[in-house]
Amino acid sequence: MMLTTRYRLNEHVAFVQGTRRELASLHKLRRGRTGFLLANMACNFTQRVEEIQGLKISSGRKSLTISALESATLHQQIEKATSRLKVIEIDPTLTSHEDHLVSRYNLFLQRMQEIEEYEGGLANFALGYKKFGFNREDGCIIYREWAPFAQAAQLVGDFNGWNGSGHQMEKDQFGVWSLQIPDQGEKPAIVHGSKVKFRFQGKNGSWYDRIPAWIKWATVQAGKMGAAYDGIYWEPPAEKRYKFRHPRPSKPTAPLIYEAHVGMSSKEPRVASYVEFADQVLPRIKENNYNTVQLMAVMEHSYYGSFGYHVTNFFAVSSRSGTPDELKYLIDKAHSLGLQVLIDVVHSHASSNVEDGLNGFDLGQSSQDSYFYTGERGYHKLWDSRLFNYNNWEVQRFLLSNLRWWIEEYQFDGFRFDGVTSMLYHHHGINMSFSGNYREYFSEATNVDAVVYLMLANELVHAIYSDCTIVAEDVSGMPTLCRAVIEGGVGFDHRLAMGIPDKWIQYLKHKSDEEWSLNDITYSLLNRRVTEKCIAYAESHDQSLVGDKTFAFLLMDKEMYYNMSVFQEASSIIQRGISLHKMIHFITMALGGDGYLNFMGNEFGHPEWVDFPREGNGWSHDKCLRQWDLVDSDHLRYKHMNNFDKAMNLLEQRFGFLSSTNVLVSCIDESNKIIVFERGSLVFIFNFHPLNTYSGYKVGCNLPGKYKVALDSDSQDFGGLGRVDHEVEHFTSPEGVPGKPETNFNNRPNSFLLLSPSQSCQVYYKVPEATN
Repeated sequence: MMLTTRYRLNEHVAFVQGTRRELASLHKLRRGRTGFLLANMACNFTQRVEEIQGLKISSGRKSLTISALESATLHQQIEKATSRLKVIEIDPTLTSHEDHLVSRYNLFLQRMQEIEEYEGGLANFALGYKKFGFNREDGCIIYREWAPFAQAAQLVGDFNGWNGSGHQMEKDQFGVWSLQIPDQGEKPAIVHGSKVKFRFQGKNGSWYDRIPAWIKWATVQAGKMGAAYDGIYWEPPAEKRYKFRHPRPSKPTAPLIYEAHVGMSSKEPRVASYVEFADQVLPRIKENNYNTVQLMAVMEHSYYGSFGYHVTNFFAVSSRSGTPDELKYLIDKAHSLGLQVLIDVVHSHASSNVEDGLNGFDLGQSSQDSYFYTGERGYHKLWDSRLFNYNNWEVQRFLLSNLRWWIEEYQFDGFRFDGVTSMLYHHHGINMSFSGNYREYFSEATNVDAVVYLMLANELVHAIYSDCTIVAEDVSGMPTLCRAVIEGGVGFDHRLAMGIPDKWIQYLKHKSDEEWSLNDITYSLLNRRVTEKCIAYAESHDQSLVGDKTFAFLLMDKEMYYNMSVFQEASSIIQRGISLHKMIHFITMALGGDGYLNFMGNEFGHPEWVDFPREGNGWSHDKCLRQWDLVDSDHLRYKHMNNFDKAMNLLEQRFGFLSSTNVLVSCIDESNKIIVFERGSLVFIFNFHPLNTYSGYKVGCNLPGKYKVALDSDSQDFGGLGRVDHEVEHFTSPEGVPGKPETNFNNRPNSFLLLSPSQSCQVYYKVPEATN
């Protein structure tokens, strides 16, 4: 694996070095406003002309293929060269920020070259967990910790009665403390599952006990909320370690992501386990035709109410839900069902906890000797958390190794990077309303150190596992975020379309049905960079946190408590609520992006909101669970929303419309509250009018032929009124003069007539012509 990554690095480095030699006359150095040297080089990164045979790399339970780069010589590339990065060729309006984009790419190349020189390549650099923390070598336990500010250090724990005098550590020139502990006979000196801590002396002479930074397991006293965690030496005997049995599934063309929190997945008021989630929730996810699971709150976090975002121990799984082996069982079970598993990775900040968090290693030393920036730059005032120094060598090793750890040790298939907007800018997005002006993205406000780290991270993960999926949680819409690093981009596969939920909340809370602007809604759904992929969602966990409500509860509120039985006629509130719930989620999926995300429970219209146990609610789990019995009860209407969710995803599986580049809105009829659009080979019609049903409504389409219903939200299976006959065949009529779109109907060369019921949506597919 390291050889392949070196080859990948050498392509970057050799290319830029060669370009410097061949295009020396074009090479200019400028002093940037932020004080670092900008290299304005003439670079060209064209499409790969051929791929070298993929190298098979053994990793865990199956061989991973890392695609090698093109075999064209550097001279051939220079012959094709322009002075532009590929991202600027794709979007020439970025030209005014070319210096910024080239500069950050050069900084990335420089760091890659340094890592190659001093660490043997990016992949090797990201194997820090095999050097730091606890490892076994030649009948010994080797423990290493980076703490350059410490004056003395010891390892203490149950194994030595918390007396470190006999386990003094030695410090090298790089600030790394190390200790070798020989086995006692045939047994390790430290017992698996026992408590350990790193004890060090500060410059003031005081001694501090901290959980090791690379600890693989941390626990807290059972049932005790808010208590500090203990570091645990995790090294089970080889015969007791979990062994993966199922291969990883292939990367889906369009991710259908089920966002889930294991701890709150029980229907009982308690923390659920990894095993319970695997056995009870994963089958539901598979049944609803999702292809990807995104697991929140996996990285250890001492404060449960943080939703997993105040991470204390980056290499440890959350012990509330079980052991590392039990998490592996969950992932293996998901793979057996054909589901990719993403981990919500938090590298945007760290918990401010001192006793049990990484922040405990900060005693006010310089930023170069710390995991974090110093002063205000190292503190997020809204999150009450610490901010990493992304330019620090050992911080980069720590974070990059963290990514490789989750990919290789636990067989995760990718990441959803949390808080990317906070990383990208020095202002962290606080009090910012991004308008789309490119200067908002490329200026002194940009945290170039963090951007370069993200480029390294994406380069690494794509190199070690080519079928990975990497999603950025970014609300700013920074251009190039989801373009490949080799093109000058940041390297993510997808970004979350975070503006869509805000638009729906605006309408649900503040506008009557008659006030809905379909132009505004359509614009919001399509407002994205077509060259960068988005994951669309109507609501995630954010929209249902305490202080707000799930969309179903916003639509139906208290009516959900007593008017959801199928044995009684639905009230107008329930009928409207279920209808709009289906339509909002479906049009978001169909028009809002290149993939789709749903938070656990929202597929069936989970009522109320989410509130984690905390002091303010008496540590109650009442709103921190999932009421699966609602959807499992055949006499309740929740099943209708769940059935529609299942059918939405099945439609994507059948027709693959989300991966199609054919997206065309042919009609926005404000007076009749109708939107008609095509995606892939399908024709979609959404009627948002609260009262009006239209018979013989004319819709345009591209291809002539016979069309039938593929999906109908008004079907009785989905809680609708069953007003559309699915057996009716709709034959097209030609429109206008062939080859002259201006003479067509809504710019479409063909049309057909249909029935469009109020507050419902239908999808039509072209029936394949019979073949002899």
